[in-house]
Amino acid sequence: MRFMKSTLTMSLSAILVICGTSVQAQTKRSEAFHAKYKLKEVVVMSRHNIRSPLSSGGADYKRVTPNAWFEWTSESSQLSLRGGVLETEMGQFFRKWIVSEGLLPENYRPTGDEVLFYANSRQRTFATAKYFSAGFLPFANVEITHKLQEDKMDPVFTPQFTKMNDTYRQQVLSEINVMNGGPKAWMDAQQATLTLMEQVIDMEHSPAAKNDTTHFWYNDTQFVLEKGNEPKMTGGYTLANSVADALVLQCYETENFAAFGHELTTEQWRAICAVKEVYDALLFTTHAAAVNLSYPLVSRIREELNHSGRKFMFLCGHDSNLASIGAALGFKFPETQNALELHTPIGSKLVFEKWSDGQDDYVAINLVYQAVTQLQGRSLLSLDVPPMVMPVTVEGLTANSDGLYRLADLDGRMATAMAEYEAIEDAPTSVRTVTEEQQSDAVYNLQGQRLEGMQRGINIVGGKKIMQ
Repeated sequence: MRFMKSTLTMSLSAILVICGTSVQAQTKRSEAFHAKYKLKEVVVMSRHNIRSPLSSGGADYKRVTPNAWFEWTSESSQLSLRGGVLETEMGQFFRKWIVSEGLLPENYRPTGDEVLFYANSRQRTFATAKYFSAGFLPFANVEITHKLQEDKMDPVFTPQFTKMNDTYRQQVLSEINVMNGGPKAWMDAQQATLTLMEQVIDMEHSPAAKNDTTHFWYNDTQFVLEKGNEPKMTGGYTLANSVADALVLQCYETENFAAFGHELTTEQWRAICAVKEVYDALLFTTHAAAVNLSYPLVSRIREELNHSGRKFMFLCGHDSNLASIGAALGFKFPETQNALELHTPIGSKLVFEKWSDGQDDYVAINLVYQAVTQLQGRSLLSLDVPPMVMPVTVEGLTANSDGLYRLADLDGRMATAMAEYEAIEDAPTSVRTVTEEQQSDAVYNLQGQRLEGMQRGINIVGGKKIMQ
């Protein structure tokens, strides 16, 4: 397969178009708008900024290429030095914007409960919040609330099932089965990109090739839905996801659109990101799963938007948090512009702006993220050179002529999602897996025992799939 060649300059030019009022609504409010509304509070749900890949040492993504990966500035899964710089710049932008809106004064020092930072206890999330706070409130030594020891997962930010029963599990699996034609069809659609990735990393000459691993595969995909754990996918597609993740992170960190000597177009990079999106979407964005996985954060955001004494709240977690919150509440994330990732780019923020016209409260919802050129160039951000700001719409709710949703309507949507979670009956059950080919009619536990009433289809013996 021939690579689609382009020069680095051409790639940069293709993604540098940062113009148009649709992407700058947060910083381009009109005088008429400000005469009508006053900003009362901002709640930010942030994804951490650039990190090193999640595994190190003998990680699978290293064994499938003979090439040397970038030497990261941080330990496995932790925020990189570039990520810290970028997050500080994002904090500075938010400071300039919020000061310009009169919500907080310049060089503000928080008093009482007006400002709160709360992060997952993973290093990359805590550090992201810390760097953001340094840019946002440089005259204050902001305390970052986190509940557990370093690199432990706070249950509030863990997209885990806290309720489970057989009927509910089957509902989640049914929704997975219809998403984009089902997992197999969706993964089949990625085949051209998987072939491209194999050639980019020179998989056929890798250490893994000695064990006949020369291609990515996904015909052994299984889903594990277990109470107390995040939804999991097992099988070959997890390797493709890991490699795509490492490639994109390396692209950000090295300021280089070439991968191991192969120049790639913006479209090819976005296709590589789509490999990751399939993985994340199947696990975290079915509505049935999302109301369970996002319940702690939805309830916390709802509480914050109704907190009369709060002016700014910063929550820092993961892309899975943004994805599950969006799926639970019916948010329609825009397809990104000037980014590699399609919906929730690295370091992106789901921003809730609470406005008042003196009688009612309203909410604007935006996705804010740094363009890929800003990530690579570490561009200084300001009101004149802002990050990307794209509106998020809410299915089934109607915004007014100023692009704002009534807080009461959004609160009702959150209440509905929480009620859906509360209606899930919890029953102790064993772990069960299901393949994409048989997920609608066959569910087996890890011991290979077929559940009563399910059709015979796929057994699991010693971790291997056996067709019956």
